[in-house]
Amino acid sequence: MFELYLPDPDHTDLLGAALATTRPAHALLELQGDLGAGKSTTARALLRALGVTGAIRSPTYTLVERYPLADGREAWHMDLYRIGGAGELDFLGLDDDAASLWLVEWPERGAGSLPPTDLRVELRIEGAGRHARLIPLSDSGEGWVTRLREQDQLRVLSVD
Repeated sequence: MFELYLPDPDHTDLLGAALATTRPAHALLELQGDLGAGKSTTARALLRALGVTGAIRSPTYTLVERYPLADGREAWHMDLYRIGGAGELDFLGLDDDAASLWLVEWPERGAGSLPPTDLRVELRIEGAGRHARLIPLSDSGEGWVTRLREQDQLRVLSVD
């Protein structure tokens, strides 16, 4: 586990960018936290760092937004807050191999219908900033956290 204090939105963007530059080739990243905790902000920063240009829309109503990446692969940003149960994901036509990166907000609502998670990022409001807890859930996630710990700009934000 790796814990960080993000004192302002710029540091939340910094986390997103660091997640992008250290990510494995294929990964599922869970973004958990209450409304307003910074899930979409983190996802947006990550996608920008991967070369996504133009509007990055919140998938609150569409459930999934697909983004072509600069490397020719695709990332999916999902917000499962509005689904009634994991079975509803079957109707979205998601193929585990079609995206190299899954960013999933409210992943607990899709439990059992999503691929295995590599890294969970739990965000919560703390004072004027955010507290981020990064929990690896696979070998790939362990490597991801190891690479994140080596990032100088994140090391100074560490609360470990």
